[in-house]
Amino acid sequence: MYRPLRVKVRMDFKGVGKPGRFLFGGKPSDKAAEDLREQQVSVFRNVPIQGIQVEDIDMSAEVYTVHDEVNNAEVAYAPVILQLRAETLEDVVRFIARDDFRKIEIIDPPNMSLSKYDVERLLFRVAEEMRVYRSLLERKLNNR
Repeated sequence: MYRPLRVKVRMDFKGVGKPGRFLFGGKPSDKAAEDLREQQVSVFRNVPIQGIQVEDIDMSAEVYTVHDEVNNAEVAYAPVILQLRAETLEDVVRFIARDDFRKIEIIDPPNMSLSKYDVERLLFRVAEEMRVYRSLLERKLNNR
């Protein structure tokens, strides 16, 4: 039996502002980012994820904005830090394969040793997540 992993994962949720019609209905990018963060945190709190236990959710980091060179617009990001307990390293892959993933810190164990079999399973899981991500992107692009 493996010892569970404890990790901190930082995700920055991107908010793109929507211009309003006339004087009403617009949403600034920072508000859009905050709303998306709230929505995602609600999912993390309420939807069970196999092999993952959410221990803590830190939303205290301030929303920040950067200039998007491609769209020539300001884009806001709302950070959140999830502290997770994972049964296996493969269970963590679904978090790092996301667009909003920024950083991971392994809290426990301080040292890990992976067998050939463990590395093969991990690489298989990464490839699987990439296939899922690619198919989502293709669907998104085809629906435009």
